[in-house]
Amino acid sequence: MTIQDAIKAQDMEAVKRILTADPSAIDQTDEAGIAMPFLAAAGGSQELVKYIVEYSRASMNTVDGNNRNILHYGAMSGNASLCRYLVEKVGMDILSGDRDLVTPYQIAYEEKHEELLAYFQAKVGAPYEEMYRNPIRRGMFPDPSIVRVGDDYYMVNSSFIFFPCIPISHSKDLVHWEIIGHAVTNPAWSGLGDLEGGRGYWAPDISYHNGTFYITATYRLNDTGTVYRRQIVVSSDRPEGPYSEPSYIEEDGIDPSIFHDTDGRHYMLLNRGARIFELSADCKRQISEARLLYYGDQKRAPEGPHLLYRDGWYYLFLAEGGTGAGHRISVARSRTLFGDYEPCPYNPIMRQEDAGAGIWRCGHGKPVQTAAGDWYMVYLCGRKLWRDGEEGPDICSMLGRETALDPIRWTEDGWPVVNELNGPSVLQKRPALPPYAPKEVPRLQWVSPREPDPDGIRIEGDRFVLQASRAPLSDVAARNLCLRRQTEFAFSAQVTMHMPELAAGQEAGITCYYDENSWVSFSLGREEEGAFLQVKEHIGTRTICHEKTYLDTQDTAQRADGAARIELGVRTKGLQRQFWAVTEKRRYESELLPDVYYLCDEGVSIGKRFTGAMVGMYAYAKEGGLTAVFEDFIYKVER
Repeated sequence: MTIQDAIKAQDMEAVKRILTADPSAIDQTDEAGIAMPFLAAAGGSQELVKYIVEYSRASMNTVDGNNRNILHYGAMSGNASLCRYLVEKVGMDILSGDRDLVTPYQIAYEEKHEELLAYFQAKVGAPYEEMYRNPIRRGMFPDPSIVRVGDDYYMVNSSFIFFPCIPISHSKDLVHWEIIGHAVTNPAWSGLGDLEGGRGYWAPDISYHNGTFYITATYRLNDTGTVYRRQIVVSSDRPEGPYSEPSYIEEDGIDPSIFHDTDGRHYMLLNRGARIFELSADCKRQISEARLLYYGDQKRAPEGPHLLYRDGWYYLFLAEGGTGAGHRISVARSRTLFGDYEPCPYNPIMRQEDAGAGIWRCGHGKPVQTAAGDWYMVYLCGRKLWRDGEEGPDICSMLGRETALDPIRWTEDGWPVVNELNGPSVLQKRPALPPYAPKEVPRLQWVSPREPDPDGIRIEGDRFVLQASRAPLSDVAARNLCLRRQTEFAFSAQVTMHMPELAAGQEAGITCYYDENSWVSFSLGREEEGAFLQVKEHIGTRTICHEKTYLDTQDTAQRADGAARIELGVRTKGLQRQFWAVTEKRRYESELLPDVYYLCDEGVSIGKRFTGAMVGMYAYAKEGGLTAVFEDFIYKVER
């Protein structure tokens, strides 16, 4: 009998006999790669698991290929007594997530293991329905900054070269958010026209003082000329805006924040480390030289400084370690604003230490206190998409950097620690705030790379009218793309397009877009042979044009009530993309694209790549006018 057979049969004596003769047998895996301790836990025998834990050489740090641990498998069995032992004696975490962010608590909930669910609920302190999942802002919502005004919370995130610039989101429960406006909405003020992908508006900060909201951000230019970075400040008496024309502060650096001190004076902080200088009363002008407050704890790429005054201390929060796997949040404090800052003994107070986890590169955070006195940290994170391909990266950051939320506890010696120093949570108790159901305004979800042409995009309810760009998608000069963030690794999208009167060389359709250097499109075009559908992939400097599929003449015939219509759609799962089209007569399916790795940060080594994948509509006509009309765009998250 093998160790696998003995465990499946729950034959304790056979297991003891085999492991006595060959202790290494516990390290074996079955044909599916499942470790023997996991097999025992899934079988639900507490006696067998207890023996393996206490008498075998099995490591309780072991995880499977999906980053699941022994408690995940114990939860599958539904044995509450077994899971109690694993939690209370072995120290396994009920809220530990696998690569897909599935926790033991979720398994118990979905499998309806009522006794186990009751135990998990008692240990966690909340029923599953009252938990929230990270990230709380999904898709491209990086570099969060937050402020509370009364019972309302407002957050801003980087927007890079996408217009309108710097989304402003609102919440009342810190978990559910809606975009209510943008900091820069006048195309004459945005200055995005010739900026390469990944440039533009970086790491904004929002603050509030005496009835005025202030938003500051770095305006990042191309690497030409002598000025690469400028700081902007806009203000408004309404959180959603409209905001004032940007004022520029010519101090080099990134990641500005504004600190309103207790004496009514205003300061801006910038990297590297935390440099500080005073601002005028309206926060639009620099009125002192910049000076270094503190360079940081880890001292690698210190950025994203935020100041908080609490209980007689100035707390200085920094992002450090770069925006990859080493990203983190550290904190230091001083009794005076310009004093010497001592680092927190618990630093980093947020970092992902688990290389196999589904959430990574956690950092760039800002704290906020609820009206009830509880504290939380919003911070940057990203979800991993694993890939096993010959070309391209092993990990694909397709969704961009997102926003997560975790509780802060203040220690007895006055230091803030995030999520008990356990790194980012996957599943967490909701803040003790009234439930909130935001009413997202659909048109505020849509953005365009750089400013659209005047009247280049009109959104009229569910109808989108696009004037064709004179430059292709691969050009910085491309205009009038109408895009929304990709929020999950699996989604479908579809839209109905009024078939335009196309000339040769013109096209209109849908696109999965990262930037001008990486995208895939599915469009309707025309040549002498007739109208056709075609998939194109653009990877770096090369464009791959797939085989054309010609439409029947009946498909493009005018209808009595106007132009013929064609429904265009895309189905996605991870790195797969498949497009389809439906006319009144036929359905067309494209070939499956198995590996669109280029739609991620790591996919192409050109320029600044830390934005996120999007999906939407476009039209292109190098010569001659073309208007493309779309309606009823549907974006649906798939499991």
